Amino acid sequence: MARNNTLLVPQAVHALQQLKFEVAQELGIQIPNDGYYGYMTTREAGSIGGGITRRLVQIAEQSLGGQNTFR
Repeated sequence: MARNNTLLVPQAVHALQQLKFEVAQELGIQIPNDGYYGYMTTREAGSIGGGITRRLVQIAEQSLGGQNTFR
């Protein structure tokens, strides 16, 4: 199944790239300078993706002001 990963806010590309580098640095994973991720292990890539997801959820929770709107 094809995935459509277009951003709703195109200006967010830079912020997401920065977030990826921050999370990778925190995990001690070197992001390739040439942009080719073929030498990264699945575990490394998954760790970065999971860290980004955790961070985005944390940011969303903070922007909601700690409201429990889903419970």
